[in-house]
Amino acid sequence: MLIKRTKSLLKFGLAMLLLLSFLPSNAQKKVGGLALYTVRNDMGTNAKATLLAVSEAGYKNVEAAGYNDGKFYNMPPEQFKKVLKSLGLKPVSTHQGSVTLDNADAMIADVKAAGFKYFVIPVPPMGLFKSGENGMSMTGGAENLANILDTLGEKCAKAGLQLLYHNHDFEFKKDADSVVTIDYLLENCNPKYVNFQMDLFWVTKAGADPIAYFEKYPGRFKMWHVKDMDEQGRFAPVGKGKIDFAKILAKKKLSGMKYYMVEQDRTFDGMKPLEAIEISHKGIKKIGFN
Repeated sequence: MLIKRTKSLLKFGLAMLLLLSFLPSNAQKKVGGLALYTVRNDMGTNAKATLLAVSEAGYKNVEAAGYNDGKFYNMPPEQFKKVLKSLGLKPVSTHQGSVTLDNADAMIADVKAAGFKYFVIPVPPMGLFKSGENGMSMTGGAENLANILDTLGEKCAKAGLQLLYHNHDFEFKKDADSVVTIDYLLENCNPKYVNFQMDLFWVTKAGADPIAYFEKYPGRFKMWHVKDMDEQGRFAPVGKGKIDFAKILAKKKLSGMKYYMVEQDRTFDGMKPLEAIEISHKGIKKIGFN
C-alpha cells in the first residue's frame, strides 16, 4: 500500500514538473509599473513588441505617453486596452500633455475607453510650458494653472477618472512673483479634483525633500515616478544612483501613494532603454517596492 502511494506521489510530482516546464518564462508574479515614456522610441517603432518586452521584464502596470489624434500609439483606445490585457499589463495612468479646455471632453472619453484610472497633466498645458537653454519654466502664473487644473479635474471626476499633476524641478522654485508653484497648487487646487504625481528625481534635482512634502500635504501624492540620479546628476536605473528610495518608501502611506511608475527619461553610456528597465525592475524589488 505504501509503495503504491509513493508511486502515485512520484507520478503526480513528475506531472507537475512537466506542466511547469510549459509555462511561459514571464509567469512569475509581476510587480510595479513602467512609464512608457522610457521606451518611447521603441514604442514608436514597434509598440506591441515593446509592450511584450515590458511584460517579460516583470512589470504589471503601465503609464502611457503616446496619445495623438484619438489613438494611443496609433491604436484606438479599445484596441490598446485589448493589447495590454493580452500581455498581462494593466493600464493605470496616461500623460495627456496636449489637453486643452476645448479638447478635454473628447480626450477624457478616449482615456476612459482605454481603461486608464489616472489622467496625468505632465507639464503646464495649453502653451504655458517653456523649455530652453535656461531649463524649464512656465508662463501665466500659478493661479492661472490652478484654475485650469481644477476645471480639468472636475471634468475628469465626472467621467470617473482622477486628475494628477506631474512635477519637474521648476515648480519648486520661486517664480517672478516669488510664488512657489507647487506649494500654490497644493494649497489652492481642490483635492477632490486635483492631486499629484510626484517625480522623485525632479524633486531631488530641485533640492527639495519629498518626505517634507508628504508631511505638509499628506495624502496628496497618489502616484510616484521612481527614477534614480547618478553622481553627475543624470538619470539612472533605479538602485544605481544616490536617491534613498527606501527612506522615501517608508512614508508611502503618509504620501497617499497608490501606484508608482519606473521612469528613465534618457539613458547614457550605451545603455538601451529596454536594458535600463530590466535593471530598474531588479532595483525596485531589492528596495522593497511591490
